[in-house]
Order: sequence, then C-alpha cells, then structure tokens
Amino acid sequence: MSFELRRVQRLAGASLLLLGAAATSALAQEPVQQPVQQPAQDKSSTELPAITVTAPSPIVRRVVPTRSPVHVARTGRSRSQQHAAEATPPAAASAAAPQQGVLPIVTNQFATVTVVPNEEIRREGAGQLGDLLFSKPGITGSSFAPGASSRPIIRGLDVNRVGIVENGTNSGGASDLGEDHFVPIDPLATNQVEVVRGPAALRYGSTSIGGVVSATNNRIPDALPSCAPSFQTYGLPTKAPLATAETSPCVTAETRSAFSSVDRGVESGVLLDTGGGNFAFHADVYGRTTTDYGIPSYPYLNDQTRSVANGRQPNSATRSDGASIGGSYFFQGGYIGAAITQNDSLYHIPGIDGADHNTRIDGHQTKINVKGEYRPDAAAIDTIRFWAGATDYRHNEIGLADPADPNSDGVRQTFTNKEQEIRTEVQLMPFNARFAEVTTALGFQVGHQELSAPSPDNPGTLFNGLWDPNNSTRVAGYAFNEFKFTDATRAQIAGRIEHVELHGTTPNFPADFLPDGTPQVAIARNPFYTPKSGSIGLLQDLPGGMVGSITAQYVERAPKAAELFSRGAHDATATFDIGNPNLTIETAKSVELGVRKATGPFRFEATIYYTHFDNFIFRRLTGVMCGDDFASCGTPGAELNQAVYSQRNANFRGGEFQSQLDVGAFQGGIWGIENQLDVVRATFTDGTNVPRIPPLRMGGGVFWRDDNWLMRVNLLHAFAQNNVAVIAETPTAGYNLLKAEVSYKTKLDRNWFGAREMIAGVVGNNLLNESIRNSVSYTKDEVLMPGIGVRAFANFKF
Repeated sequence: MSFELRRVQRLAGASLLLLGAAATSALAQEPVQQPVQQPAQDKSSTELPAITVTAPSPIVRRVVPTRSPVHVARTGRSRSQQHAAEATPPAAASAAAPQQGVLPIVTNQFATVTVVPNEEIRREGAGQLGDLLFSKPGITGSSFAPGASSRPIIRGLDVNRVGIVENGTNSGGASDLGEDHFVPIDPLATNQVEVVRGPAALRYGSTSIGGVVSATNNRIPDALPSCAPSFQTYGLPTKAPLATAETSPCVTAETRSAFSSVDRGVESGVLLDTGGGNFAFHADVYGRTTTDYGIPSYPYLNDQTRSVANGRQPNSATRSDGASIGGSYFFQGGYIGAAITQNDSLYHIPGIDGADHNTRIDGHQTKINVKGEYRPDAAAIDTIRFWAGATDYRHNEIGLADPADPNSDGVRQTFTNKEQEIRTEVQLMPFNARFAEVTTALGFQVGHQELSAPSPDNPGTLFNGLWDPNNSTRVAGYAFNEFKFTDATRAQIAGRIEHVELHGTTPNFPADFLPDGTPQVAIARNPFYTPKSGSIGLLQDLPGGMVGSITAQYVERAPKAAELFSRGAHDATATFDIGNPNLTIETAKSVELGVRKATGPFRFEATIYYTHFDNFIFRRLTGVMCGDDFASCGTPGAELNQAVYSQRNANFRGGEFQSQLDVGAFQGGIWGIENQLDVVRATFTDGTNVPRIPPLRMGGGVFWRDDNWLMRVNLLHAFAQNNVAVIAETPTAGYNLLKAEVSYKTKLDRNWFGAREMIAGVVGNNLLNESIRNSVSYTKDEVLMPGIGVRAFANFKF
C-alpha cells in the first residue's frame, strides 16, 4: 500500500475518532464544570513542573503526598501510583498548572536524569529522538540523515552502548546496526522522554552501559482517563473496588500539528483516550512529510564539482506515519494492558553517494506490547510489574545500481530484526533494619533476537550482505536495594548478572586483513558471555535545598552480533566492516559526582564523571580501501574504508552543567536567564583520540513567562572539534545555533469546537543561518544540518 493511501486512510480514521469523541461527550450529557478558583500566584515565585520519572529505578516509594507541585516533581512515582495515593475528587484536587519553560530537575535519583516533558516535545518538534535531544547537556544525535535517522549519543557513547526503550521494552528496529537506520519511536506520538545515566541503566541491560533513552506514551493506559469518575479508586491501600457498569464512559482527544518552513514539512497526529468502569482504551494516528531541507551553503567539503539546486540538501526528503491501538483492564489492586503499533518510514539518504544513487530506506515495524502491575494484599510483596514486547522489523535499502541507468533502481540490501523480550520486577515491602529502612526490588529479563541483512546484488556469495542470519539470547537477573538512613540520606546498591549466547558465521580473515589468494570460507561461531555488573550510590540532602550524589559502578558488556559477525560493505559508514569473533567482554569502571537544586528561583544541576574502559570495542580503520567484497580490498579505486572491530583500553571524562535563574517580575510574569555547558574528552591509553566525540559546547539565553506565555531566546556555541582519530577522521568547525520561541497555552471554554485546552507557538531554528556540521556524524563532510527555518505548531485537547 502506498504511503499516500495509508495517510489518507489514517487521517480519515483520525476524523472519525474526533467525531466519535464529540458524539460520546454529547450522549453522556456531561455538564461542563466551572473552573475552580485558585489563589493569586506570586509572580516572583516558581512553580515546579509536575514531572514524574518512571525509567530510572525499579524501586518506587509509595508515600502519601501533599498536593504541592514541588513534591510531585520529586516523588518520581508513576502516574498510576500517583492516582492510587490521591483519593481526593478531581475538582478538589485541581491546582494551577505549572508555568511553561521551567527547567525540570530530578533530585531523587542517584545519577543525572534528563527529562523532556510533553509540552517541550510539542514546542521543539523533531522527527527523531536524536534530533529532539541534540542540544541537551551531555547528549547529542548522530544526525546521519537529519529528521529521518538520528540516534541519541550520550557522553560520546552510541549504538551498542545506548539503550532505547518505549514504555519499558526495547524499541526494536535496526538503529543500533547502522547509523542510516531510523529509530522507530516518533516524538509526535510521545508524551515524555527520559535520559537515564549511571547505575539505573543496569535495569535494562549491559548494552545500556552509556545510558538509556526512555520514551513513554499512553498506548497502554495505566490509569483511566482523568474525566472518568472511577479513576481515583485504582490500587487504593484500602483496596476499594472499582466503579462498575453504572459509570458513564468518557472520551478525551488531542490533536498535534505543525508546519516547518526549512523543509516544507507538515505533520499531524490525533490521540484518543476513553474509558469507564474497569476498562481504558487508547488510539493514535500520525503522519509527517518533508521535502529536501534548506541549507546555508554548499554541503560537500571535498567535492566542489556537483550542483546543488535551490540551496537544499540533495536527497534529504522524508515521509513517516504510524498508528497504535491499545487498552487496559483494571482490577482490584492492579491492571493489565496491551497495544499493537505500526511504524512506517520512507526517507532519502543525503550525501554524495546517496544523492548519486537516489538512495532511500523503506522501513516497517509491527510491535506488540503488554504490561501490567499488581499489588497483592501480602505482607512481603509490595508490587509486581511486568513488561513484554515482540517486534517484527524490516527495511529495504533502495537505490540505483548504476547512477547513469534509471532502470537499475531496486533493492540493494534488506535488514530484518525479529525480537522478543520479557521483563518482570518484584518490589518487596520496606523493612526496618534498625540502621535504615530497606527496600528491595528483584528483576528478571529474557530476550531473543534474530537478525539478517541479505543483499540481492551478491546472491549466493559469501559476502551477500553485511552479515549472515544470526541470533542471540539473553537471560538476566538484577537486584536493587535502597537504604533510607534518614529523610536526608539515602543509599543504593544494585547488581546484575546476565548470560548471553550468540550464533552466527564469519569468514576466517587473514591476520593482516588483506586478500592472500586463499578462498574465504564461512565458519560457524557460537560465542557466549556472562557479564556481571554492580553499582553503589549515595544521595544526600544539602543546605539550601540542594541534593548531592556520588555513584560508582562496574559494568561488563558482552559484544553484540554486528561486532562479532560483520563481514561486508556498510554503506552508512562508508566502511567494509570486519567482525571479530574473538572479542572479549568490555568493562567500564566509572564514578560520577553531582549536585542538583530543583526549588527556588535558582535551579541547576552539575555533574562530573570519569570512566575507564578495559577492552573498549570500536571500529578500527586500517587505512586499506575496499569495494563490495573482501577480494577488492587494496585495489585502486576502492571507496570503502576497511574497518576491523578491535579492543583497546580507553578513558572518558567530562561534565555537564545547566541552570535557570528567575531574575524577577516583569509585566505580570517572570523573566530570567539560563545557561548550559557540556564537555567530554575520550582517549585511548596511548593518548590518541577515540573517534567521533562531541565538541565542547556552551550556551545561554533569556526567557519571560507567565501562566500562559513563554518567550525565549537561546544561543548554543559548539567549539571546533580538533581531537580526531588518526585515520579517516577530519576536524570539524565550530558553530553558533541561535533559537527563539514564543508559545501560548490556555484553557478554553469548549465553545471552540469543543476544545478545552490549547497550546500554540512559533519557533525559529538556526536563526543565524550557520553552516552546521555535526562532528559525530559519519556524513558530516557531505551533509549540513538544516539552515534557518520557522516552525509553527498548535495542539488542542478535547
């Protein structure tokens, strides 16, 4: 089915959902409640955003909260637990909404957690998680194809060291197998993104040694819609039964839409939530299309002979769409839910080779997720939670075999990934150990993955694609223990052990990786590993509302299939990848110190860290050039850098800082200043540089906000990156990224087509129209980041 037909069907479906929402509301004849009068706010004070985090730790302390938004910001409880603890009727519990633009600082975790809340996602707009997080301290994106394929990079670590999860399970896809592959999580359908560093990553696996990016949405509802009268009763300590059939169903809907000038992009999405009695349902559809995006200057540094039409990056257009439907059943003490999601993306690959061959990727993913939570009436067990997911992913890499022959267009390579995962956690009741209140959570995780990457260009040959079909199985157990010595002093000890078995084949390459006339023969490889990891952390309240933390961790990571079994051309990185079946476990020993402050007019977080890697796995460029197969290595005219997966010891050190200061009242609102700084330095033990590391960045700006308006101007300066690898990496010039935004948020009286809330605004990006090249991108010398552009957006809640 063509993209256009799917898009028409889904937009038609979105219209039907909206009509259904209006009809249900009319049938229910629900009276419109008058807004609760709130006391006047002191414009010189700051109300913290009601941000909760769910990804960092399996331990969730259930404490009956006050209704202070400050407390809500720091509890770190999931939405369902928050609903469970607050039994006050909705009207009485309502409070003034927090102002937009307040920097969310998480202070109850043992390492830095970066939170991008829903309203910021709506304002920023991005087609990929890497684009959304590009300017966050300590984080950037791979931006191989801006807007289409950009994976988050955390503290200089990427792909096999950064996990990406959606609603608690692996995102699937193939973004960790090639930088040109898209991340099948669209921010347009995402409500919140959390970036977790440090010990909490042990919850998700050793392949998250650098951190975890967790995206959440309501595709599996963990609470009934807020308009449903019975939503307060789920999981109450009294185990009160849920309201039954007499409860009237209710429907809430949301539309998300935007237009961007730099790529003539249009995006739209509709989300629907409904529920009553013991059931809640969710559905969403979205679509996005862009043309080749505008750029400030000629993109190709090393080739001045090519034409670039209309000041646009050649071959950079994108299309994507998706849909999901899910539901949950609530019972006394818990719930269970499931969702099915379809992600589709068709996008072009910029760069000289991509433009010459009209290269594009046509990707499709079907994913089924199940999750649930149960709080038994037991003396020892507090909560049982589980997540399960299965994904079926496939993409075709399409292009011209001969750039001069348009009839040679076809599939050049196919990637498939079939992956299943189950994770279960049991949180025990806290017990008094005299010296501390101890809370323990135990987890079990199992996963299986099957990969293939055939190429029709070389059928029946040893080098038919990047690797032969291979599979891996992971089984792991982990434990988190938190010690509450006093209200001001907490500690955490966590550990994980897993067993990894891989099955695949690789040729027996000669030691110098040059053809010697001996025919290459595929050899079966079945390596297995048992990585073990542990961490310890201390969290201490400090004077002035500050919180200090220190964590230390020891993490082992097993090699992944691509590092072991690769043996072919990898167009994304312009390399001929040679896997190493003799790789051993990679070990990271790290320490991190942090200070954070989330309250008052001055909010900040500061972190420094140091990590030593033993047997750090990386692509080592040999200086030999190859063609499409191994026999072509070393021949004149070859275009691919030979890259061998190797291991060396390495050191990473750096730090991040960000702050926001409310200077004072102005024109009924608050104005202030904000700034940020991040740096990472990565070297091997001989002093040479680890390749593709982000540069030193610093920036700041001014803002003004009140209950409805947010205005902000911010400049981020990236210094030149001259600390490059010895072979096949070039320095990258610095840049200035200037952004400005104006947004307006307000409640509506439902007379505006039934809408009850609106947020709309305009955002200007790269307003200096700078030629920006991303030092971590393999295509930085051929692909510029988008030039000056304006994005207008509008969201309505019904």
